[in-house]
Amino acid sequence: MLAQSFLLMSAVSLIASTSSCSAFEFKHHNNTELQNILEAVHQKCPTITRVYTLSETSVQKVPLYVIEFSSKPGHHQILHPEFKYIANMHGNEVLGRELLLKLADYLCERYLAGDENVKKLIEVTRIHLLPSMNPDGWQTATNAGGNDYLVGRTNKNNIDLNRNFPDLDRIIFSNELSHIEHNNHLIDMIQPETKAVMRLIMQTPFVLSANLHGGDLVANYPYDESRSGVASEYSQSPDDETFRQLALAYASKHADMSSPSRKGCGYEAFNFGKQGGITNGAAWYSIDGGMQDFNYLSSNDFEITLELGCAKYPAADELESEWNKNKDALIHFIWQSHIGVKGVVTNKETGLPIANAIIHVKNVTDNRNDEIFHDITSVHDGDYYRLLTPGCYKITAYYKGFYPQTHEQCVEAHPFQEATVVNFELRPLPVVQREIPTNIDPEYTDNDEDNSVNRQLRWFYYLNPSYTGMHNNY
Repeated sequence: MLAQSFLLMSAVSLIASTSSCSAFEFKHHNNTELQNILEAVHQKCPTITRVYTLSETSVQKVPLYVIEFSSKPGHHQILHPEFKYIANMHGNEVLGRELLLKLADYLCERYLAGDENVKKLIEVTRIHLLPSMNPDGWQTATNAGGNDYLVGRTNKNNIDLNRNFPDLDRIIFSNELSHIEHNNHLIDMIQPETKAVMRLIMQTPFVLSANLHGGDLVANYPYDESRSGVASEYSQSPDDETFRQLALAYASKHADMSSPSRKGCGYEAFNFGKQGGITNGAAWYSIDGGMQDFNYLSSNDFEITLELGCAKYPAADELESEWNKNKDALIHFIWQSHIGVKGVVTNKETGLPIANAIIHVKNVTDNRNDEIFHDITSVHDGDYYRLLTPGCYKITAYYKGFYPQTHEQCVEAHPFQEATVVNFELRPLPVVQREIPTNIDPEYTDNDEDNSVNRQLRWFYYLNPSYTGMHNNY
Protein backbone atom coordinates (compact mmCIF):
# COMPACT_ATOMS: atom_id res chain seq x y z
CA MET A 1 0.00 0.00 0.00
CA LEU A 2 2.83 2.36 0.89
CA ALA A 3 4.54 1.60 -2.41
CA GLN A 4 1.29 2.26 -4.30
CA SER A 5 0.86 5.60 -2.52
CA PHE A 6 4.42 6.55 -3.36
CA LEU A 7 3.89 5.68 -7.03
CA LEU A 8 0.63 7.64 -7.11
CA MET A 9 2.27 10.69 -5.55
CA SER A 10 5.15 10.45 -8.01
CA ALA A 11 2.74 10.27 -10.92
CA VAL A 12 0.81 13.32 -9.69
CA SER A 13 4.07 15.19 -9.21
CA LEU A 14 5.21 14.29 -12.72
CA ILE A 15 1.89 15.41 -14.24
CA ALA A 16 2.03 18.72 -12.34
CA SER A 17 5.63 19.28 -13.38
CA THR A 18 4.85 18.50 -17.02
CA SER A 19 1.81 20.79 -17.09
CA SER A 20 3.85 23.73 -15.77
CA CYS A 21 6.54 23.31 -18.42
CA SER A 22 6.41 25.30 -21.63
CA ALA A 23 5.37 23.48 -24.78
CA PHE A 24 7.04 26.16 -26.90
CA GLU A 25 8.86 24.80 -29.95
CA PHE A 26 11.83 26.66 -31.39
CA LYS A 27 11.00 26.88 -35.10
CA HIS A 28 9.96 29.44 -37.69
CA HIS A 29 6.26 29.91 -36.95
CA ASN A 30 4.03 30.85 -39.86
CA ASN A 31 1.43 33.61 -39.60
CA THR A 32 -1.32 31.27 -38.39
CA GLU A 33 0.97 29.64 -35.83
CA LEU A 34 2.00 33.09 -34.59
CA GLN A 35 -1.59 33.86 -33.66
CA ASN A 36 -2.00 30.41 -32.09
CA ILE A 37 1.07 30.90 -29.89
CA LEU A 38 -0.23 34.22 -28.57
CA GLU A 39 -3.69 32.79 -27.93
CA ALA A 40 -2.18 29.79 -26.13
CA VAL A 41 -0.17 32.11 -23.87
CA HIS A 42 -3.32 34.08 -23.11
CA GLN A 43 -5.20 30.88 -22.23
CA LYS A 44 -2.38 29.92 -19.86
CA CYS A 45 -2.19 33.38 -18.25
CA PRO A 46 -5.63 34.95 -18.75
CA THR A 47 -5.44 37.32 -15.80
CA ILE A 48 -2.26 39.10 -16.91
CA THR A 49 -2.53 39.03 -20.72
CA ARG A 50 -4.63 40.33 -23.58
CA VAL A 51 -4.29 39.59 -27.29
CA TYR A 52 -5.41 42.35 -29.64
CA THR A 53 -4.93 43.44 -33.25
CA LEU A 54 -3.87 46.81 -34.59
CA SER A 55 -6.27 49.05 -36.45
CA GLU A 56 -4.97 48.12 -39.92
CA THR A 57 -4.07 44.77 -41.44
CA SER A 58 -1.11 44.15 -43.72
CA VAL A 59 -1.47 44.79 -47.44
CA GLN A 60 -2.52 41.14 -47.86
CA LYS A 61 -5.03 41.49 -45.00
CA VAL A 62 -3.04 39.59 -42.37
CA PRO A 63 -3.90 40.94 -38.88
CA LEU A 64 -1.08 42.51 -36.86
CA TYR A 65 -1.28 40.72 -33.50
CA VAL A 66 -0.09 42.15 -30.19
CA ILE A 67 0.03 40.47 -26.80
CA GLU A 68 -0.07 42.64 -23.71
CA PHE A 69 1.17 41.77 -20.21
CA SER A 70 -0.16 43.77 -17.28
CA SER A 71 -1.73 43.36 -13.86
CA LYS A 72 -4.79 45.00 -15.42
CA PRO A 73 -4.77 44.09 -19.14
CA GLY A 74 -6.50 46.53 -21.45
CA HIS A 75 -6.09 49.52 -19.17
CA HIS A 76 -3.49 52.21 -18.58
CA GLN A 77 -2.71 52.31 -14.88
CA ILE A 78 -1.47 55.45 -13.23
CA LEU A 79 2.31 55.44 -12.66
CA HIS A 80 2.70 52.20 -14.65
CA PRO A 81 4.95 52.96 -17.64
CA GLU A 82 4.00 51.49 -21.03
CA PHE A 83 6.61 49.54 -22.99
CA LYS A 84 6.67 47.94 -26.44
CA TYR A 85 8.80 45.62 -28.58
CA ILE A 86 8.13 45.46 -32.32
CA ALA A 87 9.82 42.85 -34.50
CA ASN A 88 9.90 41.63 -38.11
CA MET A 89 9.47 45.14 -39.54
CA HIS A 90 11.70 43.94 -42.37
CA GLY A 91 10.00 40.70 -43.36
CA ASN A 92 13.23 38.82 -44.01
CA GLU A 93 14.70 39.70 -40.60
CA VAL A 94 13.00 37.00 -38.60
CA LEU A 95 14.91 36.38 -35.38
CA GLY A 96 13.10 39.12 -33.45
CA ARG A 97 9.76 37.60 -34.43
CA GLU A 98 10.68 34.26 -32.83
CA LEU A 99 12.28 35.94 -29.81
CA LEU A 100 9.09 37.86 -29.03
CA LEU A 101 6.97 34.73 -29.35
CA LYS A 102 9.29 32.99 -26.92
CA LEU A 103 9.39 36.06 -24.65
CA ALA A 104 5.58 35.97 -24.39
CA ASP A 105 5.72 32.29 -23.48
CA TYR A 106 8.56 32.92 -21.02
CA LEU A 107 6.86 35.81 -19.19
CA CYS A 108 3.74 33.71 -18.68
CA GLU A 109 5.69 30.64 -17.64
CA ARG A 110 7.90 32.49 -15.14
CA TYR A 111 4.93 34.41 -13.72
CA LEU A 112 3.11 31.14 -13.01
CA ALA A 113 6.29 29.72 -11.50
CA GLY A 114 6.46 32.60 -9.02
CA ASP A 115 9.58 34.26 -10.45
CA GLU A 116 9.76 37.40 -8.29
CA ASN A 117 11.57 39.52 -10.88
CA VAL A 118 9.10 38.71 -13.66
CA LYS A 119 6.07 39.04 -11.37
CA LYS A 120 7.17 42.48 -10.20
CA LEU A 121 7.98 43.59 -13.76
CA ILE A 122 4.48 42.70 -14.94
CA GLU A 123 2.85 44.20 -11.85
CA VAL A 124 4.47 47.63 -12.38
CA THR A 125 4.73 47.79 -16.20
CA ARG A 126 2.32 47.45 -19.12
CA ILE A 127 4.21 45.48 -21.81
CA HIS A 128 3.15 45.20 -25.47
CA LEU A 129 4.77 42.70 -27.86
CA LEU A 130 4.15 42.91 -31.64
CA PRO A 131 6.03 39.89 -33.06
CA SER A 132 5.47 40.76 -36.74
CA MET A 133 4.86 44.18 -38.25
CA ASN A 134 5.41 42.79 -41.76
CA PRO A 135 3.81 39.31 -42.05
CA ASP A 136 3.57 39.67 -45.85
CA GLY A 137 7.31 40.23 -46.14
CA TRP A 138 7.93 37.27 -43.83
CA GLN A 139 5.87 35.06 -46.14
CA THR A 140 7.74 36.28 -49.23
CA ALA A 141 11.12 35.70 -47.58
CA THR A 142 10.07 32.25 -46.33
CA ASN A 143 8.69 31.21 -49.71
CA ALA A 144 12.05 32.15 -51.24
CA GLY A 145 13.93 29.96 -48.77
CA GLY A 146 15.03 32.76 -46.43
CA ASN A 147 18.44 32.93 -48.05
CA ASP A 148 18.34 36.24 -49.91
CA TYR A 149 19.57 39.41 -48.20
CA LEU A 150 16.76 41.53 -49.67
CA VAL A 151 13.83 39.32 -50.74
CA GLY A 152 10.96 39.90 -48.30
CA ARG A 153 12.49 42.99 -46.72
CA THR A 154 9.67 45.28 -47.91
CA ASN A 155 5.93 44.93 -47.56
CA LYS A 156 3.74 43.65 -50.39
CA ASN A 157 3.68 47.12 -51.97
CA ASN A 158 7.48 46.96 -52.16
CA ILE A 159 7.85 49.70 -49.53
CA ASP A 160 10.54 49.60 -46.83
CA LEU A 161 8.48 50.22 -43.68
CA ASN A 162 11.50 51.64 -41.86
CA ARG A 163 11.66 54.46 -44.41
CA ASN A 164 7.90 55.06 -44.44
CA PHE A 165 7.29 57.14 -41.29
CA PRO A 166 6.94 60.93 -41.52
CA ASP A 167 10.41 62.50 -41.58
CA LEU A 168 10.21 64.63 -38.44
CA ASP A 169 14.01 64.86 -38.23
CA ARG A 170 14.04 67.36 -41.10
CA ILE A 171 11.64 69.62 -39.16
CA ILE A 172 13.83 69.45 -36.08
CA PHE A 173 17.07 70.11 -37.95
CA SER A 174 15.46 73.06 -39.73
CA ASN A 175 14.31 74.45 -36.39
CA GLU A 176 17.86 74.17 -35.05
CA LEU A 177 19.15 76.27 -37.95
CA SER A 178 16.52 78.86 -37.06
CA HIS A 179 17.58 78.68 -33.38
CA ILE A 180 14.29 77.12 -32.31
CA GLU A 181 15.66 74.83 -29.63
CA HIS A 182 12.65 72.81 -28.50
CA ASN A 183 11.83 69.62 -30.38
CA ASN A 184 8.67 68.62 -28.59
CA HIS A 185 6.33 66.06 -30.17
CA LEU A 186 6.50 67.07 -33.58
CA ILE A 187 1.98 62.19 -45.13
CA ASP A 188 4.22 60.26 -48.71
CA MET A 189 2.14 57.16 -49.13
CA ILE A 190 1.80 55.83 -45.62
CA GLN A 191 1.49 52.04 -45.77
CA PRO A 192 -1.24 50.28 -43.77
CA GLU A 193 1.32 48.60 -41.51
CA THR A 194 2.96 51.97 -40.84
CA LYS A 195 -0.37 53.68 -40.20
CA ALA A 196 -1.35 50.93 -37.75
CA VAL A 197 1.81 51.46 -35.71
CA MET A 198 1.42 55.24 -35.87
CA ARG A 199 -2.06 54.88 -34.39
CA LEU A 200 -0.66 52.61 -31.68
CA ILE A 201 1.97 55.24 -30.84
CA MET A 202 -0.61 58.04 -30.69
CA GLN A 203 -3.16 56.08 -28.66
CA THR A 204 -0.84 54.54 -26.07
CA PRO A 205 1.51 56.63 -23.89
CA PHE A 206 4.64 54.56 -24.41
CA VAL A 207 7.69 55.47 -22.36
CA LEU A 208 10.26 53.12 -23.88
CA SER A 209 10.46 50.73 -26.81
CA ALA A 210 12.75 48.86 -29.17
CA ASN A 211 12.35 47.51 -32.67
CA LEU A 212 14.12 44.26 -33.48
CA HIS A 213 16.08 43.79 -36.71
CA GLY A 214 18.84 41.56 -38.10
CA GLY A 215 21.94 41.83 -40.28
CA ASP A 216 24.39 43.06 -37.65
CA LEU A 217 24.87 42.89 -33.88
CA VAL A 218 24.49 46.29 -32.24
CA ALA A 219 22.10 48.51 -30.28
CA ASN A 220 21.41 51.62 -32.35
CA TYR A 221 20.11 54.88 -30.82
CA PRO A 222 18.79 58.24 -32.20
CA TYR A 223 19.13 60.14 -34.27
CA ASP A 224 18.99 57.84 -37.27
CA GLU A 225 19.17 60.72 -39.74
CA SER A 226 22.17 63.00 -40.25
CA ARG A 227 21.76 66.76 -39.90
CA SER A 228 23.78 67.70 -42.97
CA GLY A 229 22.36 65.00 -45.20
CA VAL A 230 25.67 63.14 -45.52
CA ALA A 231 25.66 59.36 -45.46
CA SER A 232 27.36 59.07 -42.07
CA GLU A 233 27.83 61.49 -39.17
CA TYR A 234 27.09 61.46 -35.45
CA SER A 235 23.61 62.94 -35.04
CA GLN A 236 23.10 63.75 -31.38
CA SER A 237 19.64 64.07 -29.85
CA PRO A 238 18.92 66.19 -26.75
CA ASP A 239 18.77 62.93 -24.77
CA ASP A 240 22.02 61.52 -26.11
CA GLU A 241 23.30 60.59 -22.66
CA THR A 242 20.12 58.72 -21.78
CA PHE A 243 19.97 56.96 -25.15
CA ARG A 244 23.55 55.77 -24.78
CA GLN A 245 22.68 54.27 -21.39
CA LEU A 246 19.58 52.60 -22.82
CA ALA A 247 21.55 51.05 -25.69
CA LEU A 248 24.25 49.87 -23.28
CA ALA A 249 21.57 48.36 -21.03
CA TYR A 250 20.70 45.92 -23.81
CA ALA A 251 24.17 45.39 -25.26
CA SER A 252 25.79 44.69 -21.88
CA LYS A 253 23.26 41.97 -21.01
CA HIS A 254 23.46 40.24 -24.39
CA ALA A 255 25.81 37.26 -24.48
CA ASP A 256 28.26 38.81 -26.94
CA MET A 257 26.89 42.08 -28.41
CA SER A 258 29.39 44.10 -26.39
CA SER A 259 32.30 41.68 -26.74
CA PRO A 260 35.33 43.33 -28.40
CA SER A 261 36.71 39.92 -29.40
CA ARG A 262 33.76 38.62 -31.43
CA LYS A 263 33.63 38.65 -35.21
CA GLY A 264 31.97 41.50 -37.06
CA CYS A 265 29.24 41.22 -39.69
CA GLY A 266 29.10 41.99 -43.39
CA TYR A 267 31.77 42.58 -45.97
CA GLU A 268 33.48 45.21 -43.81
CA ALA A 269 33.14 42.93 -40.76
CA PHE A 270 33.22 45.86 -38.32
CA ASN A 271 32.87 44.69 -34.72
CA PHE A 272 30.63 47.09 -32.81
CA GLY A 273 31.68 45.27 -29.66
CA LYS A 274 34.80 47.44 -29.70
CA GLN A 275 32.56 50.41 -28.83
CA GLY A 276 30.43 48.63 -26.26
CA GLY A 277 28.01 47.09 -28.76
CA ILE A 278 26.24 50.39 -29.44
CA THR A 279 26.16 53.02 -32.16
CA ASN A 280 24.46 56.27 -32.97
CA GLY A 281 22.19 55.52 -35.92
CA ALA A 282 23.35 58.25 -38.28
CA ALA A 283 26.99 57.68 -37.34
CA TRP A 284 26.54 54.18 -38.76
CA TYR A 285 24.49 55.23 -41.78
CA SER A 286 21.79 57.86 -42.14
CA ILE A 287 18.17 56.96 -42.90
CA ASP A 288 15.08 59.14 -43.13
CA GLY A 289 11.52 58.11 -42.32
CA GLY A 290 12.59 55.62 -39.66
CA MET A 291 10.33 54.37 -36.88
CA GLN A 292 12.92 54.98 -34.14
CA ASP A 293 13.13 58.75 -34.61
CA PHE A 294 9.40 59.07 -35.27
CA ASN A 295 8.66 57.62 -31.82
CA TYR A 296 11.01 60.07 -30.10
CA LEU A 297 9.86 63.14 -32.04
CA SER A 298 6.11 62.48 -32.14
CA SER A 299 5.48 61.18 -28.62
CA ASN A 300 6.95 60.59 -25.15
CA ASP A 301 8.51 57.32 -26.30
CA PHE A 302 12.27 56.71 -26.28
CA GLU A 303 13.00 54.00 -28.86
CA ILE A 304 16.18 52.24 -29.93
CA THR A 305 16.83 49.75 -32.74
CA LEU A 306 18.31 46.33 -31.95
CA GLU A 307 20.27 44.50 -34.62
CA LEU A 308 20.30 40.96 -33.26
CA GLY A 309 22.80 39.09 -35.42
CA CYS A 310 24.62 38.80 -38.71
CA ALA A 311 22.13 36.30 -40.14
CA LYS A 312 18.79 37.83 -41.10
CA TYR A 313 17.06 34.44 -41.37
CA PRO A 314 18.92 32.06 -39.03
CA ALA A 315 18.29 28.33 -39.28
CA ALA A 316 15.62 26.90 -36.98
CA ASP A 317 18.19 24.91 -35.01
CA GLU A 318 19.93 28.17 -34.04
CA LEU A 319 16.87 29.83 -32.53
CA GLU A 320 17.13 28.37 -29.04
CA SER A 321 20.76 29.42 -28.80
CA GLU A 322 19.83 32.93 -29.92
CA TRP A 323 17.06 33.06 -27.30
CA ASN A 324 19.57 32.19 -24.60
CA LYS A 325 21.85 34.96 -25.82
CA ASN A 326 19.08 37.57 -25.75
CA LYS A 327 16.82 36.47 -22.86
CA ASP A 328 18.45 38.48 -20.06
CA ALA A 329 18.86 41.54 -22.28
CA LEU A 330 15.20 41.49 -23.34
CA ILE A 331 14.03 41.46 -19.70
CA HIS A 332 16.64 43.95 -18.50
CA PHE A 333 15.72 46.44 -21.21
CA ILE A 334 12.04 46.43 -20.20
CA TRP A 335 13.17 47.42 -16.70
CA GLN A 336 14.74 50.55 -18.20
CA SER A 337 11.25 52.05 -18.52
CA HIS A 338 11.64 52.66 -14.76
CA ILE A 339 14.80 54.80 -14.81
CA GLY A 340 14.56 58.50 -14.00
CA VAL A 341 11.46 60.05 -12.46
CA LYS A 342 7.71 59.74 -12.72
CA GLY A 343 4.78 61.37 -11.03
CA VAL A 344 1.37 62.97 -11.31
CA VAL A 345 0.48 66.54 -12.26
CA THR A 346 -2.67 67.83 -10.55
CA ASN A 347 -4.63 71.03 -10.06
CA LYS A 348 -3.72 72.17 -6.54
CA GLU A 349 -7.18 73.64 -5.93
CA THR A 350 -9.33 70.78 -7.20
CA GLY A 351 -6.97 67.81 -6.96
CA LEU A 352 -7.94 66.80 -10.50
CA PRO A 353 -5.27 65.43 -12.85
CA ILE A 354 -3.84 67.63 -15.59
CA ALA A 355 -3.23 65.90 -18.91
CA ASN A 356 -0.80 67.35 -21.48
CA ALA A 357 1.19 69.34 -18.94
CA ILE A 358 4.70 70.01 -20.24
CA ILE A 359 7.60 68.49 -18.25
CA HIS A 360 10.89 70.28 -18.86
CA VAL A 361 14.25 69.14 -17.44
CA LYS A 362 17.54 70.88 -16.75
CA ASN A 363 20.61 68.83 -15.79
CA VAL A 364 22.34 70.48 -12.83
CA THR A 365 24.68 67.59 -11.97
CA ASP A 366 28.12 68.81 -10.77
CA ASN A 367 27.09 72.45 -11.17
CA ARG A 368 26.08 71.94 -14.78
CA ASN A 369 23.19 74.00 -16.06
CA ASP A 370 22.26 72.09 -19.20
CA GLU A 371 18.77 72.42 -20.62
CA ILE A 372 17.46 69.22 -22.19
CA PHE A 373 15.44 70.55 -25.10
CA HIS A 374 13.09 67.63 -25.40
CA ASP A 375 10.02 67.97 -23.22
CA ILE A 376 7.52 65.25 -22.51
CA THR A 377 3.88 65.60 -21.48
CA SER A 378 1.64 64.16 -18.80
CA VAL A 379 -0.95 61.68 -20.04
CA HIS A 380 -4.63 60.99 -19.50
CA ASP A 381 -4.59 60.62 -15.71
CA GLY A 382 -2.00 63.35 -15.19
CA ASP A 383 0.84 60.87 -14.84
CA TYR A 384 4.19 61.44 -16.57
CA TYR A 385 7.40 59.45 -17.00
CA ARG A 386 10.79 61.06 -17.66
CA LEU A 387 13.71 58.72 -18.42
CA LEU A 388 16.97 60.11 -17.03
CA THR A 389 20.47 58.90 -16.19
CA PRO A 390 21.79 59.18 -12.63
CA GLY A 391 22.41 62.80 -11.68
CA CYS A 392 20.63 65.87 -10.34
CA TYR A 393 17.93 67.73 -12.25
CA LYS A 394 15.59 70.69 -12.06
CA ILE A 395 12.23 69.43 -13.29
CA THR A 396 9.51 71.93 -14.16
CA ALA A 397 5.85 71.33 -14.97
CA TYR A 398 3.96 73.89 -17.10
CA TYR A 399 0.35 74.12 -18.15
CA LYS A 400 -1.65 76.95 -19.69
CA GLY A 401 -3.47 78.97 -17.05
CA PHE A 402 -1.32 77.71 -14.15
CA TYR A 403 1.82 78.83 -12.37
CA PRO A 404 4.75 76.57 -13.29
CA GLN A 405 6.32 74.52 -10.52
CA THR A 406 9.93 73.33 -10.25
CA HIS A 407 11.39 70.53 -8.14
CA GLU A 408 15.06 69.67 -7.84
CA GLN A 409 15.62 65.92 -7.69
CA CYS A 410 18.68 63.71 -7.72
CA VAL A 411 18.27 60.41 -9.53
CA GLU A 412 20.17 57.29 -8.49
CA ALA A 413 20.54 53.91 -10.18
CA HIS A 414 18.12 51.43 -8.56
CA PRO A 415 18.08 48.25 -10.67
CA PHE A 416 14.73 46.44 -10.76
CA GLN A 417 13.04 49.23 -8.82
CA GLU A 418 10.43 51.76 -9.85
CA ALA A 419 11.38 55.31 -10.80
CA THR A 420 11.61 58.05 -8.19
CA VAL A 421 8.21 59.75 -7.74
CA VAL A 422 8.12 63.53 -8.18
CA ASN A 423 4.58 64.96 -8.12
CA PHE A 424 3.43 68.43 -9.12
CA GLU A 425 0.51 70.44 -7.79
CA LEU A 426 -0.02 73.40 -10.11
CA ARG A 427 -1.77 76.48 -8.76
CA PRO A 428 -4.16 78.24 -11.16
CA LEU A 429 -3.25 81.75 -12.25
CA PRO A 430 -5.60 84.58 -11.26
CA VAL A 431 -8.42 84.84 -13.77
CA VAL A 432 -7.17 88.20 -15.07
CA GLN A 433 -3.79 86.64 -15.97
CA ARG A 434 -4.98 83.48 -17.65
CA GLU A 435 -5.19 84.94 -21.14
CA ILE A 436 -1.59 86.23 -21.10
CA PRO A 437 0.46 84.53 -18.33
CA THR A 438 3.26 87.13 -18.34
CA ASN A 439 5.03 85.68 -15.31
CA ILE A 440 5.89 82.43 -17.12
CA ASP A 441 9.32 81.91 -18.63
CA PRO A 442 9.15 83.50 -22.14
CA GLU A 443 10.53 80.28 -23.65
CA TYR A 444 7.23 78.67 -22.69
CA THR A 445 4.62 80.99 -24.21
CA ASP A 446 1.17 79.93 -25.34
CA ASN A 447 2.50 79.70 -28.87
CA ASP A 448 5.29 77.34 -27.86
CA GLU A 449 2.82 75.22 -25.94
CA ASP A 450 0.67 74.96 -29.06
CA ASN A 451 3.72 73.93 -31.08
CA SER A 452 4.61 71.18 -28.64
CA VAL A 453 1.53 69.70 -26.98
CA ASN A 454 -0.96 70.17 -29.78
CA ARG A 455 1.37 68.78 -32.43
CA GLN A 456 0.85 65.34 -30.94
CA LEU A 457 -2.91 65.92 -30.86
CA ARG A 458 -2.91 66.99 -34.51
CA TRP A 459 -1.14 63.78 -35.49
CA PHE A 460 -3.65 61.80 -33.46
CA TYR A 461 -6.71 63.40 -35.04
CA TYR A 462 -5.19 63.14 -38.52
CA LEU A 463 -5.07 59.39 -38.04
CA ASN A 464 -8.40 59.22 -36.20
CA PRO A 465 -10.75 61.78 -37.83
CA SER A 466 -13.84 60.39 -36.10
CA TYR A 467 -12.25 60.16 -32.65
CA THR A 468 -14.02 62.26 -29.99
CA GLY A 469 -11.72 62.02 -26.97
CA MET A 470 -8.00 61.72 -26.18
CA HIS A 471 -6.76 58.40 -24.81
CA ASN A 472 -10.23 57.23 -23.75
CA ASN A 473 -9.33 53.72 -24.89
CA TYR A 474 -7.27 53.02 -21.76
